[in-house]
Amino acid sequence: MSLDPFRLEVLRHALSGIAEEMSHVVMRAARSPLLREAGDLSSALTDAAGGLVAQGRDIPVHLGVMAFTVGAFLARVPAERLRPGDVWFTNLPELGGNHLPDVKAIRPLFAEGRLLAFAVSLAHWADIGGAWPGSYVAEAREALQEGLRIPPLRLFSAEGPDREKIALVLANTRGPEEREGDMLAQVAATRAAEARFAALCAEHGAATVEAAMAALHDRSEAAMREALAGLPQGVHEGEDWLDDDGPGGAPARIHVRIALEGGEALFDFAGTDAALAGPLNTTPSVAAAAVYYAMKAIAGPEIPPNAGCYRPLRLAIPPGSLLDPPPEKPLVGGNHETSQRVVDAIFRAFAPSIPERLSAGGPTTSGLLIFGGRDAAGAWKTLYEPHGGGEGARSGRHGAAATRVHLTNTNNTPAEVIEAEFPVRIERMALRRGSGGEGRWRGGEGVVRDYRVLAEELSLTTMVERRLVPPWGLAGGQAGAPFRIELHRPDGTVEELRGKENRRLRRGDLVRIMTSGGGGYGPAEG
Repeated sequence: MSLDPFRLEVLRHALSGIAEEMSHVVMRAARSPLLREAGDLSSALTDAAGGLVAQGRDIPVHLGVMAFTVGAFLARVPAERLRPGDVWFTNLPELGGNHLPDVKAIRPLFAEGRLLAFAVSLAHWADIGGAWPGSYVAEAREALQEGLRIPPLRLFSAEGPDREKIALVLANTRGPEEREGDMLAQVAATRAAEARFAALCAEHGAATVEAAMAALHDRSEAAMREALAGLPQGVHEGEDWLDDDGPGGAPARIHVRIALEGGEALFDFAGTDAALAGPLNTTPSVAAAAVYYAMKAIAGPEIPPNAGCYRPLRLAIPPGSLLDPPPEKPLVGGNHETSQRVVDAIFRAFAPSIPERLSAGGPTTSGLLIFGGRDAAGAWKTLYEPHGGGEGARSGRHGAAATRVHLTNTNNTPAEVIEAEFPVRIERMALRRGSGGEGRWRGGEGVVRDYRVLAEELSLTTMVERRLVPPWGLAGGQAGAPFRIELHRPDGTVEELRGKENRRLRRGDLVRIMTSGGGGYGPAEG
């Protein structure tokens, strides 16, 4: 079917609007502050084969991963088993996924009696079980320590919720009432998508909407090929390092060799370190999401992101590496830490040839603190708080202060919400003066935030990179200051905490996080 460009653009915006509305529904309906305040969630529509069609303005690593989720889901659950009203849940990393706390709700969308699309709502659950509250285990050596693994399960159908299966899931998480509220918010989001998509098909016809999805893929593919052809052709190589997760606590290497030719790009990760003992491994889907984000940012920021946009990008990942580990390996931190190292390796590969298109290194980490414990009534409460820092500078401007870059796109939880819902008091929130790297254009400044423990006991988990390997300067600029986390005891003693650690806190303890500044750009004048 041939579509005129005006109708195609109308349909593109309508499909994107559906994905946007899904995210708003989750944030307004969810029970956990992590979703309704921080927005650690993403929404997408795919076509009937699982090809990404539209996405919300959410978290890039989630959205890249959702380009694979439905295809992997259909390999286990054939399309003929799907019915209107179904909502399936899964969090398996090997199912086109990332890490266990990111739980996906998948609803098939039918029009005129045919399966035409899928609505996917991904939400980070504040707890999915495992050895520590928040489901991040710094000393994990196998995937089973990280929490409940959910293969594709139909938890809702046209008849309503399947209470027995839902009870099984909730019995293996901390804070089951909050988890159920978040689950229902995801279901509500996919129901809203179903209604909007049905109205779109009723207005334009199912065949027209189906043709538009295919045309959008083709149009984005052509635009990406043109953008790639405009980059310096040939081979570009770069690398970056995880702080301390290699053998013996050494930095772990991620290496990429990018071959650009004729509107296509091959990303070869040979030379990347083998799978790690700890939880900084990640999946090929996450590595691909990092590649997709980086090339969208560098080559074609205005290209509509969908399956067609990514067709010219190919990956070669060594099996057994930290980007494609054996299934028994832990990987909870790799989702947002190792993925960012992939992006920085790509940026550094292009730095010699197109520095004017790039930013220097920034807070490319979740900067994560997780506080967990029971409230006065005995219910579990988990505060999952990511932290931004100083943006890297770029040609023509200084880096922004107190922000997030690249694959992370969450908000901080307001102090008022934290103090109302958790036994924690925020005693300081300020810029970390002098943390930005020097240069012709300076890196942005990080932040300082102090958490005072008000309960008799809380657990603390840290999951932070850029603590030992600082944000890098570009084109002669200086590196930014690295992250630092301190534990201040009531007796006046101060201890620096590691970037990946599980600890017990007592009443009166104060946890201070000082986030990284951004790298500078160009040699400093004078």
